[in-house]
Amino acid sequence: AIDQYKPQDATTNPSLILAAAQMPAYQELVEEAIAYGKKLGGPQEEQVQNAIDKLYVLFGAEILKKIPGRVSTEVDARLSFDKDAMVARARRLIELYKDAGVSKDRILIKLSSTWEGIQAGKAASLQVECSVVCALPLLCPFHPAWTRGCVVLCPLSWAHTQSSGRSLCPSEERHRDLHSYKKFGYRPSSWPLPFRNTGEIKALAGCDFLTISPKLLGELLKDSSKLVPTLSAKAAQASDLEKIHLDEKAFRWLHNEDQMAVEKLSDGIRKFAADAVKLERVLADRMFSAENGK
Repeated sequence: AIDQYKPQDATTNPSLILAAAQMPAYQELVEEAIAYGKKLGGPQEEQVQNAIDKLYVLFGAEILKKIPGRVSTEVDARLSFDKDAMVARARRLIELYKDAGVSKDRILIKLSSTWEGIQAGKAASLQVECSVVCALPLLCPFHPAWTRGCVVLCPLSWAHTQSSGRSLCPSEERHRDLHSYKKFGYRPSSWPLPFRNTGEIKALAGCDFLTISPKLLGELLKDSSKLVPTLSAKAAQASDLEKIHLDEKAFRWLHNEDQMAVEKLSDGIRKFAADAVKLERVLADRMFSAENGK
């Protein structure tokens, strides 16, 4: 799909890596990651974690051979409430990419949009290590004021979870969210999956980055209609939006008050964590089944 549609950037996550790691075409990468984990040694759990980190980077490096831009790699969702652990894992991934000959300006590290994840994205040590710091998946509407230091911000359309399959374009409220990033000089904004059709994508024309599935990229390729940007820096500057400032207590309260933020963030963390556990089991079985008498 990357060869066919030639995107600027590409994304990975634990769910995608889990699926790819079980495909025959990618077993060479899996074996290389397993060999790396075993070479470093240590307890079995540590070997598996090292193999998984290496596997993420191997897939990312392969993708980078096919795109001109950046690839994203996600920090383990189970670290979502531990700032220091997220920073350490992010630095580990960056170092593995460096060992693979990948420069830091081609890496996007994804962190959970918990309070701790946002602080990790601002961490001075991580800012030095990686010029492209982090993405915050499943970002909720009131966040722009305190996400400086993050390169890609991903507000999620709550309509997608409430529409029972109906096709809904992003609301005026979400346009305000994206305009606020532009008005106050924050880093580029992104709109993540899921898009149900090309109409939803075109409604966000002017957004810095869009994560689009191969199926919808194929449909867009055949679409010759005129595209009119609905989001722009000029419109953002002309808006009456006001900057807000949030400390941890205010953040946690406003997060609690936002149903979309609470449900989508927790759901995303749970699902990515579950797939990370499944991937661990797959690699552990491959690495130690004989030793464990299986």
